[in-house]
Amino acid sequence: MATPLPEQRHMLTLVPPPASTPVFKDEERPARAESVRTVAEHTNRIASLILLPHTFRGYRQLGRRWIDRYHDHYPQLIADADQAVRDAAGNIGQAAQFKKVADGYRIEYRQHRKAFTTKTAAVSGAVAGGVGFGAVTGSLWIDLLAGLSAWGIGAFHGRDRKQDDAEELPQDPAAPRDPVQIRGEADLVTALIKAGIITEAQREETHVVGIIQPAGPGWTATIELPRGMKASAATTRAEELASSMRVKKSQIEMRADTSEDGHEGQVVLWVANEANPYGTKPVPSPLLTADRLDFWKYGVPLGTDARGGRHVLELVWCSILLGGLPDYGKSFLARLVAAAAALDPYMTVHVATGKAGPDWAATKQFAHSYVAGNTPAKILAFLDLLNELIADMQGIGERLEQLSEEHPERCPEGKITPELAQEWKRGLTLLVVDELQELLDAAAMMKIKTDDDPESKDRGRNGKEVLVETMARFVRVSRYAGGMGLFITQRPDATSVPTMLRDVCRKRASFRVKGASSSRMVLGDDAVAAGAAPHMLLDSQKGVVVLDQGGEEGHVTLRTDFMTIPEFREICLRGRQLRIVSGTLTGFAAEYGKTGLAASTHKELLADCLSALDGDGVDRARTKRLLELLIACRPDRYQGLGEPDLQARLRDAGAGVTRKLGPLDGMANPNGYTREQLTEALKK
Repeated sequence: MATPLPEQRHMLTLVPPPASTPVFKDEERPARAESVRTVAEHTNRIASLILLPHTFRGYRQLGRRWIDRYHDHYPQLIADADQAVRDAAGNIGQAAQFKKVADGYRIEYRQHRKAFTTKTAAVSGAVAGGVGFGAVTGSLWIDLLAGLSAWGIGAFHGRDRKQDDAEELPQDPAAPRDPVQIRGEADLVTALIKAGIITEAQREETHVVGIIQPAGPGWTATIELPRGMKASAATTRAEELASSMRVKKSQIEMRADTSEDGHEGQVVLWVANEANPYGTKPVPSPLLTADRLDFWKYGVPLGTDARGGRHVLELVWCSILLGGLPDYGKSFLARLVAAAAALDPYMTVHVATGKAGPDWAATKQFAHSYVAGNTPAKILAFLDLLNELIADMQGIGERLEQLSEEHPERCPEGKITPELAQEWKRGLTLLVVDELQELLDAAAMMKIKTDDDPESKDRGRNGKEVLVETMARFVRVSRYAGGMGLFITQRPDATSVPTMLRDVCRKRASFRVKGASSSRMVLGDDAVAAGAAPHMLLDSQKGVVVLDQGGEEGHVTLRTDFMTIPEFREICLRGRQLRIVSGTLTGFAAEYGKTGLAASTHKELLADCLSALDGDGVDRARTKRLLELLIACRPDRYQGLGEPDLQARLRDAGAGVTRKLGPLDGMANPNGYTREQLTEALKK
């Protein structure tokens, strides 16, 4: 039985209970005490939760970054290169190549560590010196500043705890990966499968030769395809590969590996980081500042590729066909070739264009022949020009034939050499044919009599056929005689790019076209099969050309240098002056200067004479000196004019004959013209 609890009773005490709330004389003291406690709590919280943790975390991140920059990924690069050497076992050439890459990385790593350590030591020494100075001098302000700086740097770099925690979290290996981003060989092979280049069953037979490595503004990889698969079959699906990798088609460059270590089942892939790796800013041509150029030795400075490398067009011993849609840069490239030829005073240039306009008008200053238009008379004139060039090239061939019998050592390759050209007082020959489609369309509506059947009673052969055959014949006979052709068309189809002419042009270039069939029309089936793809260029990539170089070097895509029509005209005037000095201004250009002078009015001549005197700061000049001043001011009008011609024209303009000028140019009293004399004639 439970024991009953004793009954609770009230306890008695003689001490009164304490009051529930103490009584103070100053009623504001509770509020102040509460404020002090609040500030103290916040201060402790800041010190414990913000200051020290952020500072420690900041210096930990700085240390981690220092280690990363000290290594700069070199250990990984060296390990990948060493692995590539091991994978290339049995292939001495590739193993030696990758060994060279690995050794290069090691040398760069040593240099990087030395430079980085030196920089770190310099910064650390400066900081230690400042702190030591403050400690020695006992300056409170310096110590305080150093402490605050040390705290501030650490707190600043450690301020984002979430980001730091995220960096510390290990990546989940089971997390899904982006299938588009190429992280290694497996991803690249997967992209090839998605593009339909290889099948899933061929995955194990496909691998990257060496390593995937950066190359300019992008990355590159050499891929060995499954046995029995040709590189040409893979390069035709570059557009599908771009789709599988989720990049623009213009970012992909894919070609057969024609290097010494390559073979028919190996391709080289380059992928740009940006949609337009060629940029949009025009690059001025170096020809703008060149005084002259040796076409034999230097060729044509052409432009830069996506990796920033400069390229030169070697045109000696071959001709080039240039096509593409209008307004994408064909005329700019053609002007680069003509400008380079203009700056070689020993080079003979002939120009024919199917449409009159400003594009080629400047070449009148130095071109030996100039034909513009597509009327029947112009077509016949162009045909006559071709026949004259063929006869000239055959004449050189006959001289080479005779020389090879008498002195074969002087032409070991059966070609004209720079030494022979100088001895025979002739240089290279360039034929520029623009608006080819206009010439062919006009010729197609004509009948032309040919020498093969001069007695025939019919109206002749189709003019287009005759023109195409004659141009192709020129290319064939001129190759070893120093002749070359540049043929430009705006409509790359079967009618404007005849196969007969395209096949004899060793080099071919194409700007943007609409489809693969148009690419094949200009570049040929082999080039397109090897990866040349002007149809994959973007609309924004004006000035970007795909150049098939006609040899083992394959094709290259590059942005051509820029040259405006006024700049081109200045180069043509420079080329005219070079030919006048060298005595090589002939044909149309020589007559064009005289025709231009005869066409100018008397008042223009007198005004030009006065401007020339004013520009030289004189009021009189001998005839010879006045002619020099006129040529310097207006070479397009007065180049090639003689002193007797100038005197005759001034006499016809009303200036009369020369007068005595008094002491001038070291002479007692030479003859010439005064400003007063010319001014009076101008007022008449």
